[in-house]
Amino acid sequence: MTAVATDHCDVLVVGAGPAGMAAAVAAAPSGASVVVIDDNPAPGGQIWRDGPGAALPPVARQWRDALARHANIRVLSGTRVVAVPAPGELLLEDADGATRMRWRKLILCTGARELLLPFPGWTLPGVTGAGGLQALIKAGLPVEGQRIVVAGSGPLLLAAAATARAAGAKVLRIAEQASFASVARFGASLVRWPGKAAQAVTLADARYRTSTQIVSVQGSTQVESVRLRRGAQEVEIDCERVACGFGLTPNTQLGQLLGCALTAQGLSVDALQATSVPGVYAAGECTGFGGSERALAQGTIAGHAAVGNEREARSHEAERARWNAFAVQLHRSFALAPDIKTMPRPDTLVCRCEDVPFSALAACAGWTDAKLTRRCGMGACQGRVCGDAAQFLFGWTPPVPRSPLSPVRIATLAGLANLADPTHVPGDCDARQ
Repeated sequence: MTAVATDHCDVLVVGAGPAGMAAAVAAAPSGASVVVIDDNPAPGGQIWRDGPGAALPPVARQWRDALARHANIRVLSGTRVVAVPAPGELLLEDADGATRMRWRKLILCTGARELLLPFPGWTLPGVTGAGGLQALIKAGLPVEGQRIVVAGSGPLLLAAAATARAAGAKVLRIAEQASFASVARFGASLVRWPGKAAQAVTLADARYRTSTQIVSVQGSTQVESVRLRRGAQEVEIDCERVACGFGLTPNTQLGQLLGCALTAQGLSVDALQATSVPGVYAAGECTGFGGSERALAQGTIAGHAAVGNEREARSHEAERARWNAFAVQLHRSFALAPDIKTMPRPDTLVCRCEDVPFSALAACAGWTDAKLTRRCGMGACQGRVCGDAAQFLFGWTPPVPRSPLSPVRIATLAGLANLADPTHVPGDCDARQ
């Protein structure tokens, strides 16, 4: 039987995006042993994702260098959390095996994922999320010469379009569902955040259209065109790719598994970024999305607080408040219009893993009913995509996370039998969502 290794640290940081890096760097001067885990090959998270097609900004390299300067920080890349085997422990897995990591303080910096909503043609090859397109290009996906349409809502659309253009793609249209008045007010408000205003200028694009919604994507075996609606007018644009994202949703699964309370924005935290569970902190977009600056401020506070340096933690509260205000403005300006819910047709797939159409879910009483009678959420994504969509479309309460949090090797679960208290890892993988 395969053995599961054991390890320990004073502070365990889950996630190596801006919040996680800031938390680790803040905690390190105390002399505490700090471990940072992340499932990506290198620190940076989604916003500072590295790869053959990536051009890391100087600030990302500065934070990487800061991690490397501290001998008491260990970064475990390509590592993910799969379960909570016992209080004060996480079960980790990487390419080489599994580790039962014991911690004194835990800082959750698990970030957010794109909100993907169904519309006719959204499952065709060539349709991705806006952030998904960015990630693919940074990983080396060739898009030079390809015609691309970006649609959905939020500043991520402009960032994705800029990444595609820099890689040689032809961005034909950027379709923002928010109104011109709402976007204009957001732009005017950026005078409070000059750095964001400067960034907005660099991302400006003449092909940007407000009050524009995606209607459908056409194609036989891949994307051939996209239909957009602006007011009473519809236009069809020939293209090879469509990147469509409707904002972000926080990754709260691990926090919920640990028993952390939630708010409407994400994991609930106090002034020191502490969750409702003693010894567990949270920072970054798992507490609500608002940009890398907000994540850095929250991570810094969490890192100091986790090692008992409350005075230093509170010295960063003004910076956090400044970026919290930006987050409020962002949410208000790009709130999704109610008619976004009318995008799917009766035959539009909502759960693409199990081929469950919108019409099959419309009569369901809730998530449990949909899962038991329609197998919605029983596929490879385990409800992470269709669960978010169902919450938006029907108002269903998302499923409660269960271990394992992601697909896991049988050897990892079998190895737990050699250790005490393995009962916290259920064997029913289909029920983990």
